[in-house]
Amino acid sequence: MYARSTTFHGKPENIDTGIKFVTNEAAPALQQMNGCRGVSLLVDRETGLCIATSSWDDEEVMRASDAELRPMRDRGKDILGGSMQVDEWEIAVMHRPHHGECCRVSWLQGDLDAMTETFRVGIMPQLEETPGFCSTSLLLNREGRLGCATTVWESREAMIASRTAADDMRLRAATESGGEIADVHEFDLAYAHLHVPEMA
Repeated sequence: MYARSTTFHGKPENIDTGIKFVTNEAAPALQQMNGCRGVSLLVDRETGLCIATSSWDDEEVMRASDAELRPMRDRGKDILGGSMQVDEWEIAVMHRPHHGECCRVSWLQGDLDAMTETFRVGIMPQLEETPGFCSTSLLLNREGRLGCATTVWESREAMIASRTAADDMRLRAATESGGEIADVHEFDLAYAHLHVPEMA
C-alpha cells in the first residue's frame, strides 16, 4: 500500500478552519475516490505545521489521483495560509492496537531495508511495552532514502513521558540503518481515518 502526505506550514490561528476543511470537504471527497483507503490529519497548534496523509491501494491509483487532488491541496494551502510540500510513500509497517490522541513523527535517512528490519524486530516490541502507546507506522520514500516513523499515544502526558525511550529507539534505528535523524515533531491527531490494514 502507498500514501501521499501534504505538509502545510500554516498559521496557528487557521488550524481550526483547516481541520473543518479536511473533516467536512477533503476527507469525504477522497473517500469517494477509486483506491483511496482513508485520510489522517496531524496538527501542531503552536507552530501551524499540519500533515494531511491519504492512503491508497497501490502506487498506480495514487499517482492517477494526483491531478484531481491538486485543486483541493491548493485550497488547503490557502485556508491554512502557508507553504505546502507533497511527498509519496510506500507503507512498510502499520500496527494499530488502539486509537490515540497525539503522535510523534520521526524522519530518518539511511538504508531503508535495514531500517524496516530494526523497526519490526527491535523497536516495535519495545513500543508495545511503553505505557500509553497506541499504534505505530513506518513509511518509506526510496528515492530520498527517507523513512517516516509515527507513534501514536493515548495522551500528551504519555507522549511526553515516552520521550527519553523514544530518543533511544530513534538513535538505534538511525545507527543500524547507517543513517541519521533528519527531524522529529510532535502533533495532535485531529482526524484519524487512515484505514490501512495491519502490516506488522
